[in-house]
Amino acid sequence: MKGENAKSSNLGSVGYDQSTQTLEIAFNSGGEHQYSPVPENVYNGLMNVPSHGRIFQLCYKE
Repeated sequence: MKGENAKSSNLGSVGYDQSTQTLEIAFNSGGEHQYSPVPENVYNGLMNVPSHGRIFQLCYKE
């Protein structure tokens, strides 16, 4: 999945596959993680914030 560069010091890129509603996060540390199902409006909201990493931390704590 091709991702866009993330506005974050921890995240390298953020990608989205509309057909499967899969959000893919690539970390600067080298790991990747996929989340599904993620509605397209959630992905669009994520891409329109000043810091992708901060929103990711708030929404997807594991």
